[in-house]
Amino acid sequence: MESFLVHDDRFKAILGPNPTLELLLENKEYAFAHEAGVYIPPDNTLFITSNHIHTTTGDRTVQISKILLTKDHHGVVRASHEELPSLAIPMGNGGVNYKDGILFCAQGSLKVPSGLYYMSSKHPHDVEPVITNFYGREFNSVNDVVVHTDGTIWFTDPIYGHEHGYRPVPSLPGQVYRFDPVSGAVRCLADGFIKPNGICFSPDERTVYVTDTARFRAIGVVDETLPSSIYAFDVVYYHGEPFLTNRRLFAMAPVGIPDGIKCDIEGNVYSGCGDGVTVWSPGGVLLGRILVEGGVANFCFGREGEMFILNEHRLWRAQLKSQGALLGI
Repeated sequence: MESFLVHDDRFKAILGPNPTLELLLENKEYAFAHEAGVYIPPDNTLFITSNHIHTTTGDRTVQISKILLTKDHHGVVRASHEELPSLAIPMGNGGVNYKDGILFCAQGSLKVPSGLYYMSSKHPHDVEPVITNFYGREFNSVNDVVVHTDGTIWFTDPIYGHEHGYRPVPSLPGQVYRFDPVSGAVRCLADGFIKPNGICFSPDERTVYVTDTARFRAIGVVDETLPSSIYAFDVVYYHGEPFLTNRRLFAMAPVGIPDGIKCDIEGNVYSGCGDGVTVWSPGGVLLGRILVEGGVANFCFGREGEMFILNEHRLWRAQLKSQGALLGI
């Protein structure tokens, strides 16, 4: 199978003259490479979360892993895998660079609330909760998160945990929230979703992209009439506070659902979909696809066009020309 599918000639500039896709790691025992994908430049490390793991007691857990990336004298990138204790972050999912570490989404359990947790990128990887409720009402299953340059934290909260049996009956709609860690204020900024999932800013932070993955109603149940789409919002300010306006359909995933979502420095939009990573122009035109058999839940950019692609039992590295907007490196 060809690794790169071009739908629009503009995709060739993103790929560069010699794009590559290589397998870095494989783990046949469990799906170790599912979500998050947080690259830490000073250490050249990558933090990821696994898909659900069923324990011997019948419970579910998620394994957080640290991937150490090195380059040999031939310039070949190697990766080693270290499992980290993850009990303090119940059912970890999405994540983003925050301070000197990682801000993880914790989907929660029947006993521990969902929310956002900070973990240090250094041993012993201390963990502390950041926010675990909306003024006393528990979040459903916090899924993905991004940090604005003003320091505020924006995140999505679908109902996956209840559907999968490890969270109580939802007490909130599926929404997008903004948390100010300085004042402690948390606001709902967008509703009207069935399952809000991935979230990211455009490079100038004037647009927010949110994916709705309602097409997958439950495990093994697909409803083709429900959204598998990306929505765009304008970020505007009233009375000095941000609001999301002008909601519009940005794109629909050609295969599967659009899960994790990122922008490059040119404003192109990337999302993990059912057949790999799909790329659209800022105007919503499908430019091309990085094809990965089995699909992609999430991914992240590294340095100088590197992309780390999470493919459940496999971790891939693509070399492109584009650079991610999140880190700008």
